[in-house]
Amino acid sequence: MAKKKQAAQSGGTPATVALTAAGTAYTVHAYEHDPAAASYGEEAARALGVTPDRVFKTLVADVDGTLTVAVVPVAGSLDLKALASAVGGKKAAMADPAAAERTTGYVRGGISPLGQRKKLRTVLDSSASAHATICISAGRRGLEVELAPADLAALTSAVLAPIGRA
Repeated sequence: MAKKKQAAQSGGTPATVALTAAGTAYTVHAYEHDPAAASYGEEAARALGVTPDRVFKTLVADVDGTLTVAVVPVAGSLDLKALASAVGGKKAAMADPAAAERTTGYVRGGISPLGQRKKLRTVLDSSASAHATICISAGRRGLEVELAPADLAALTSAVLAPIGRA
């Protein structure tokens, strides 16, 4: 808990603290979040001047009763059936937003696959491998981290699978 307090006091987030602790190379990108934005991920892509296929959103789903993180490009959507299949499950549905926030320690629109309160199994869309770096939430709205997809997969023990839909 002291680490999280220290991260908050220094302007970092649990996600950036986890990246720093792991010695992973990353770049932080901050932008002014517009509360009226229709899509957090598309807003991030526009604000950072990055193509939407390189900005990934973190979604929390319930696969057969187990919360599971799905990281997919903001330009598309999550294929729930493919997500369930990727983790050997039968049925997936989007998780209750309150449960996602409570379990990860982040608010919607700021959920990061890194530094979560409870480490959840993670599936990264295989399209991430086509990029040298991708952007993901750094743990709050208006803050993204850019890192290599392989580093994200290693830090989250993610399975790579085609779970995104255009």
